[in-house]
Amino acid sequence: MAQPLLPNDDNELLLAFRDESTREAAYTKIIRKYQEKLYWHIRRMVVNHDDANDVLQNTFIKVWNYLDNFREEANLYTWMYRIATNETLTFLDKEKRRASLSLSDHESSLANKLQSEKGFDANKLEWKLQQAIQSLPEKQRTVFLLRYYEEMPYEEMSVALETSTGALKASYHHAVKKVEEFLKRD
Repeated sequence: MAQPLLPNDDNELLLAFRDESTREAAYTKIIRKYQEKLYWHIRRMVVNHDDANDVLQNTFIKVWNYLDNFREEANLYTWMYRIATNETLTFLDKEKRRASLSLSDHESSLANKLQSEKGFDANKLEWKLQQAIQSLPEKQRTVFLLRYYEEMPYEEMSVALETSTGALKASYHHAVKKVEEFLKRD
């Protein structure tokens, strides 16, 4: 049986998801629409490709389990980023506890993962930027990634991270200053 033709609009995809006859096709379309953006959001936080895929898979499992209860108080995109961010932070916390490392040791572990990535060259600006980002405290790193790479508005970020826009602006400002200082070194 052929898959039904589904719209690309989030509201219409949500309606299709709530209909048993188009639920799986709508979910597949939602995955295809957001998979790459969510993957890169997660990857920038966990660094490692395999870890990012694992977290992304957990994110989509949660999306499937809770999409029926999505109240549409935020955009679907924002809601999914919130889940991805929470799943990523949970993953990083588990990794930190499993290795029983201090936070600074864990952050240096992330830096080591970055340096072991294929094609890593510490002299290239993009790698220096990644090293600078990995050196940020967890909250500042998350805010920086969402704002810099995803260009997420502070209002959406506020919903996704459950914090005030003022706190986010301050975190982003501090993160930018630290990244600039890191890039000026050498």
